[in-house]
Amino acid sequence: MQTNLKGKHFITTQDWTVQELETLFNLAKNLKLETARGTFNHQLEGKSLGMIFFDPSTRTRTSFEVAMTQLGGHSIYFAPETMQISHGEDAFDTARVLSGYLQGIAVRFCKYGAGNRYLKDLQKASRVPIVNMQCDIYHPAQILADYFTIREHFGENTRGLKLGVSWTYAPNYMRPLSVPQSLILLMPRFGIDVTLAFPPEFKLMSEIVKTAQENAQRSGAKFNITHNMEESFEDADVVIPKSWGPWVHTQKSEEGLALIEKYPQWVCDEKKMALTKSHSLYMHPLPADRGKEVTPAVIDGPHSVVYQEAENRLHVQKALLSLIL
Repeated sequence: MQTNLKGKHFITTQDWTVQELETLFNLAKNLKLETARGTFNHQLEGKSLGMIFFDPSTRTRTSFEVAMTQLGGHSIYFAPETMQISHGEDAFDTARVLSGYLQGIAVRFCKYGAGNRYLKDLQKASRVPIVNMQCDIYHPAQILADYFTIREHFGENTRGLKLGVSWTYAPNYMRPLSVPQSLILLMPRFGIDVTLAFPPEFKLMSEIVKTAQENAQRSGAKFNITHNMEESFEDADVVIPKSWGPWVHTQKSEEGLALIEKYPQWVCDEKKMALTKSHSLYMHPLPADRGKEVTPAVIDGPHSVVYQEAENRLHVQKALLSLIL
């Protein structure tokens, strides 16, 4: 167990070793039990986390704010239009100034081709940890909660479990790649076999897929890609069907939305869940597009753990902030 993590940035789980992540998950378990008893450790008393939201949020903002409160710290919500960012202040100056006041800076910026770059620019100039609350490439805090939820159901040894990660149909806008990309990066590192399914136009970033394959090879896990949704469900212990946009194929909104409309049959329904193991879990980072991505019978059914998964955002983020701030 590695515990010397003060000051460590959290841009992607890929930058953390398995031992460091194990430390986080063990602490999250203890903190969740403390919360159940109504006991709050105020170890971050006097410390402040600044949170910059370029994109709206429900679960992310609430869970990070509550995490800081329960740890005895303070959180500050920033909208870019209320900051000098809106007048052109660059990431270097923003980071240097804010890191003189704060003990951590967290950012949610999902614009394709811009979000992760901005986080890295902040990281170069900041004197305090930078926390990724979701960018165009990664959503590491969500994936911590996903894996923590899997551990709660299957135990700490997750080797040999099968996870199906599938694209789903959801209209109206092109969702980020960050959830599926973070899933395929983290899960094989803990021995979970991953089958990734998507229509041909909805591939993920090639460098992310390559790294996921390397992670699987190092851990002895399996990593497969298919264009058949049912294959990701067959004999799965866990399924995470989630929509994302065809960003690698096109960044044009009109073209991307038209591509989404080609595949309305890519829906998580009872028939597909019947292909999974009897004890399988249905997971989703939420919000889910009910009746389009997933049927009500599935998301509200016996396999669904989406609300436990959502609550676990709080506990893993408390562990994260406890370790790095």
